Amino acid sequence: MAYQHIQGGLQDGVLTVVFDRPDVLNSFNARMADEVAAALREARENPSVRAVLITGNGRAFCAGQDLSEVLPREGVSPDLGDVVERQFSPIIRGIRTLEKPVVCAVNGVAAGAGANIAFACDLVLAAEDATFIQSFAKIGLIPDSGGTFILPRLIGYQRAAALAMLGEKLDAKTAKQWGLVYDVVPPTVLASTSFDVAKRFATMPTRALGLIKRGFNAGVHNDLETQLALEAELQRRGRGGAEEGGFLLHAFDQMDFGSLLAGECAGDDESRKAPARPEIKPAACIGRDRQEL
Repeated sequence: MAYQHIQGGLQDGVLTVVFDRPDVLNSFNARMADEVAAALREARENPSVRAVLITGNGRAFCAGQDLSEVLPREGVSPDLGDVVERQFSPIIRGIRTLEKPVVCAVNGVAAGAGANIAFACDLVLAAEDATFIQSFAKIGLIPDSGGTFILPRLIGYQRAAALAMLGEKLDAKTAKQWGLVYDVVPPTVLASTSFDVAKRFATMPTRALGLIKRGFNAGVHNDLETQLALEAELQRRGRGGAEEGGFLLHAFDQMDFGSLLAGECAGDDESRKAPARPEIKPAACIGRDRQEL
């Protein structure tokens, strides 16, 4: 598909999808929705794509639906449910079922469906001046694009209800505090920082990351016993991919077990000067040792 309203490019295993209708704050019309869904299908089918980065062009991430596209024509109002099912549901479904990491870089305002597309992604980074707003109730609508599913699960009923019913803006700092955003960075480094995160995902075992995502998706509705059984099954599937790619052997070879026990990180000379009762920081060590996997 030739793109008119998005930009797409593959670099270092990262497929970047840029919403590109800046004159209308990257709001969606039917063509743009089809293009985003097509880009997600490409990400699924192309083995060279190991991660996806979604962002917006200009001063906004996405203002949701282009309302000029859904105004009554010749006295007939469009079926808004059909618009949601045809334009936005395939995008949310595509993000959540894509077994590759999807990073979102929110530049500027993310409103309505635009906010919920961001929240559907696996990792969200936001510029310091970014804002999020559930603008639906102000025009007599309900949150769509997965909003009623995602929001209460991420931040609880009270905060989700306040966002959806009051329709107030949420700044990036508060969004991070509430758990809607992974990190907030200066606008000048949002593009580079988000691409670096996506590129790091692209160097990791794609199969394992996809199975983690599958497990998280299933955990939303599974009971504990069902989820434990699923974890065992996914572990069986994931190990084959890890062994085939050499990740398991490399990880074991690079593991510094003494460092994990002593609170040191391999390769960090200063950390080796541990006191008699060292502070144990295994998560930090693992994170640093795994960057090359």
